[in-house]
Amino acid sequence: MLDETQLPDRLANVDVHRVDDLVAAIRRLVVRGEPALGIAGAYGVALAIVQAAREGWDGSTFTAAVGRLRAARPTALALVQGVDAAYAVVDDGLDAVVAVGHALAEADERASRAIGRHGADWILGRLGDRSLRVLTHRGTGTPATAARDTGLGIIHELHARGRVELVYVDETRPSLQGSRLTAWELSQAGVDYRVQVDGAAAGTIVGGLVDVAVVGADRVAVNGDVANKVGTLGVALACAHAGIPFVVAASAAAVDEDLPRGSLIPIEWRADDEVLAWSGRRVAPPGARAHNPAFDVTPASLVSALITEHGAQAPHL
Repeated sequence: MLDETQLPDRLANVDVHRVDDLVAAIRRLVVRGEPALGIAGAYGVALAIVQAAREGWDGSTFTAAVGRLRAARPTALALVQGVDAAYAVVDDGLDAVVAVGHALAEADERASRAIGRHGADWILGRLGDRSLRVLTHRGTGTPATAARDTGLGIIHELHARGRVELVYVDETRPSLQGSRLTAWELSQAGVDYRVQVDGAAAGTIVGGLVDVAVVGADRVAVNGDVANKVGTLGVALACAHAGIPFVVAASAAAVDEDLPRGSLIPIEWRADDEVLAWSGRRVAPPGARAHNPAFDVTPASLVSALITEHGAQAPHL
């Protein structure tokens, strides 16, 4: 799989032969993004079958390994769904499990392209058929999916229609997915963009430099609250103040029917060193502690439209 931690310097793949190596890769964001995590989860169950046969695991060891994979990113519903879908057919053998992964990848390709079309249609219908200035927060493009993309798919579709003037790319601290991944993908597509620090986003929006914000989501509650990379809530609040659309793109599978509201979405907490160190060097004082949630939850009342492969939905589902 593509090692996203190496972008944009190197386009490198990682070969994974053990379940715990896949778990570690997911946790350190080698693979990330809602659709890609679901596919990786399904293939990870197939990997567990192969490793179990190779190492002579008993049933409890196999189940524990699958459980570690399922829990690798707590906020990512797609990972749980991918693991569960594959695990449900384990008794049918390796080929059946691999087929689940293939099916998820094919469904993601169809969904990603549909999200792009629906999102572009909704935005142009709302703002008029004109060139737009777009802001996005976190990398939500091709590396996060099996095919084209989710959030950035809308931007790609707008660009294909000649309707993108400029994209403001939030750097997306602390892992810099925006400056490393989103900017890389936009440059590959020939889209004009500017990378900005996360703290500049509100001023850019309120200052009248943005027409629409487009982000992805890792999980959506039944009431329309959305969990996305930390910092998304601030973008949504700024959009509400400025009176511009705040658009969320996600597959329909990201809607968690077991969670009635966003306050129940489990939030992943990341290691202190992501905030307290830079390039392996400690930058905070000795003894400093970090507050490092990986996600925040944006209330449905701030969401102008949720774009899925089925079309645009109102904020309150």
